[in-house]
Amino acid sequence: MCPYRGEVHHPSPPFDAPAARRLRQGLGMAPGHVAYGLRAQYGLSVTPDTVAAWERGTLAPTEQELTALAGVLWCSPADLIAAATTLREHRVARGLAPEELARLVGLSAHAYARMEDGDGWRGTDRQTAALAQVLGLGPRALLTATGGDERLAELLRDAATTRWQAYVKPVTRLLPLPKRVVEPVLARLHAEYHARMAATSSWGASGATGDEGRAYLEEIGDHFWAAVGP
Repeated sequence: MCPYRGEVHHPSPPFDAPAARRLRQGLGMAPGHVAYGLRAQYGLSVTPDTVAAWERGTLAPTEQELTALAGVLWCSPADLIAAATTLREHRVARGLAPEELARLVGLSAHAYARMEDGDGWRGTDRQTAALAQVLGLGPRALLTATGGDERLAELLRDAATTRWQAYVKPVTRLLPLPKRVVEPVLARLHAEYHARMAATSSWGASGATGDEGRAYLEEIGDHFWAAVGP
């Protein structure tokens, strides 16, 4: 089916094909039963072959189709999404329409749609806190969804290589984490990085000096979240 003129095309959410198959089989349904439900309950022109293609992973349902499929299979849209990372994917996983999420976080529908479609999250601290609550996002998932991963990595690299105390405030502004949590983590990253640099320097191996430190910085985000803990 061709999209309507002016309709914005969105990539399909990361579909969990094996989960869809397991859920269908658990209900004792055949692909034809699922296709019938999608037509009868949601008015979608989906064939049994399309349902089978979804389950093989050769075709992915659109956002509308995924939400309807969840209804037919008596599950949450989140059960059919492999790994939500973007704002849109988390919204779909919660079964929320864009307009509904915008209202819940205190944004106009138009403003939220622009953010989700590529402009990036521009909400206030209050709206960001509301977003996290509505979508059920922890600090790391929230940061990824709002596009802050690279900014955090930059701050962490600077904190590890220079004076970490100067980066406590910038990191706490970026993340919904208190100062008492951030301070010891930045101190730990700083100590671990310099320990690696000192170790490689002491080896005196030509070309090896600094390799451990550079490798540590490349994965600085993972080190940070591991130190923060659950």
